[in-house]
Amino acid sequence: MKIERIDHICFAVKDLEETKRVYREDFGLVPACEYTADSEKIKVSRYYIGEVAVEFMESTAPDGEVAKFIDKRGEGVFLISYKVDDLTKAMDELREKKVDLIDKKPRELFGTRYAFVHHPNKLHGVLTELLEGDFDINK
Repeated sequence: MKIERIDHICFAVKDLEETKRVYREDFGLVPACEYTADSEKIKVSRYYIGEVAVEFMESTAPDGEVAKFIDKRGEGVFLISYKVDDLTKAMDELREKKVDLIDKKPRELFGTRYAFVHHPNKLHGVLTELLEGDFDINK
């Protein structure tokens, strides 16, 4: 597997509008895009800092993963996402190494294929995502 770069880092927040206000007023940052992913039960604001995106996510449902994360741990770093050259190959390689994956097959959102790694203890409690493709909310 070839990890090409960090694609994005996600932060779980209770109030996305308040988070956007703080980042706009204190840092002068404006979201590059915003979207809702019903399949993931999240509302997201995405900012680019160089090539790396920073996403702030608010849950759209009390049973969503972001809501559960905040209930258990509070707001904060939710996941890191690494861009790989070939997601299927990366998943196969991890399975061969006996690494548990949350996903048996890739998910897809906006033309980007992605899968989550289930290795919370070895990865220091940070959810890890592998993705392939370029993020484009217009797809």
